[in-house]
Amino acid sequence: MGNLIVKEDLAVNVSSLISAFLSGRKATTINAYKQDLTDFANYVKATDINEAASRLFNLSQGEANLLVLQFKNYLVTEKQLSSATVNRRLAAIRSLSQLARTLGIVSWSLEIENQKNQAYRDTRGIGIEAVNKIISYLKSKNDHKSIRDLAILRLLFDLGLRRNEVCTIDIEDISISNSTINILSKGKTQKECLNLPASTLEAIQNWINIRSNSTDALFYRLDKASSSNLKRLTGSGLYVIITELGAKLGLHNLSVHKFRHSAITACCEVIKDHNLGLETLVKFSRHSSLNTALLYMDHLENKQKTLSDLVSKKV
Repeated sequence: MGNLIVKEDLAVNVSSLISAFLSGRKATTINAYKQDLTDFANYVKATDINEAASRLFNLSQGEANLLVLQFKNYLVTEKQLSSATVNRRLAAIRSLSQLARTLGIVSWSLEIENQKNQAYRDTRGIGIEAVNKIISYLKSKNDHKSIRDLAILRLLFDLGLRRNEVCTIDIEDISISNSTINILSKGKTQKECLNLPASTLEAIQNWINIRSNSTDALFYRLDKASSSNLKRLTGSGLYVIITELGAKLGLHNLSVHKFRHSAITACCEVIKDHNLGLETLVKFSRHSSLNTALLYMDHLENKQKTLSDLVSKKV
């Protein structure tokens, strides 16, 4: 791809195209699209997403589809990304290409199909013992970072929040008097109100008592680089917090989503212990599909093992 000649007028058009493509969207959507397109730019060894798009639009329909197919295979086989992430990357490229076709920049369309979705292979998370180990460690500390991180970890586990749901919380989303928090759930445009357990509320209150009032973000970076200009904690920053905690406590392959897995698995156990309806699992997990939420219950009960044991006894 490095030898392709990009026409100057096309490069200008693509720059305007990408600006139009990103404008009017939520900040989280813009960041996601930029990440998707940057991944593609890195794959074709372009300096930025403008150059990557220009290279793509210089190709014929067959060449463009082949390149995107190769990119898809790279994401699946070499980077080993989840089906959802792969499909999001493809959707970003397809949407940009569709807009380019609408505006007359290209005459073709991309026809590369999505990667077939796969169910979660392991929804068990890290286990209650590991969660307790991390919570206990943070409780034993009294520095600003540990107090902040404890509030984050309680939200990740007690409410089963996703990474972006934590990072988009503003200070005004917290109501101490009502014990509630407003979060922007995945796929939603409006924040929804969730109730806070006492332990979660206490951790958040302790953080609010010492946090700076010079930013709207509930959680912000505490490194020296951001000390003069407080910056909202990002998903990448939260990933670093979790992985560093895991490494410090000997918990390998720790991730934000494994905390969510652990929380939903714990919710399944509570549902069984208290004979609650399965619809309550969706209330907690906020999955769009009951079938997705039920994967956790199925893995907890290990129905496959039970059925296989019973079948084997037939002979």
